[in-house]
Amino acid sequence: MELINFITNLENKFQQLLKELEELKMRAFALEEENEKLRKEVSNIYQKPAGRKGVGFDNLARLYGEGFHVCHMHFGQSRVEGDCLFCMGLINGKE
Repeated sequence: MELINFITNLENKFQQLLKELEELKMRAFALEEENEKLRKEVSNIYQKPAGRKGVGFDNLARLYGEGFHVCHMHFGQSRVEGDCLFCMGLINGKE
């Protein structure tokens, strides 16, 4: 009888773990969908609009030239240590 109780408890724990695993898979799926949506939004923001000179990028380049970061990591902060690879990538990636 003790063995049957042990197996029953083990089976219950296994079913609970399967339930938790299914919940984790659903959360992961939702996060992947949200991540893809955000990637598309960011991609659309940084794409150069067709038929325009890219006034926004020109303004960012001007700000960068005046000594300010334009990258998302340090936006608006003074550049005290020379060029920033993130800023340069953003500015040079406009073409």
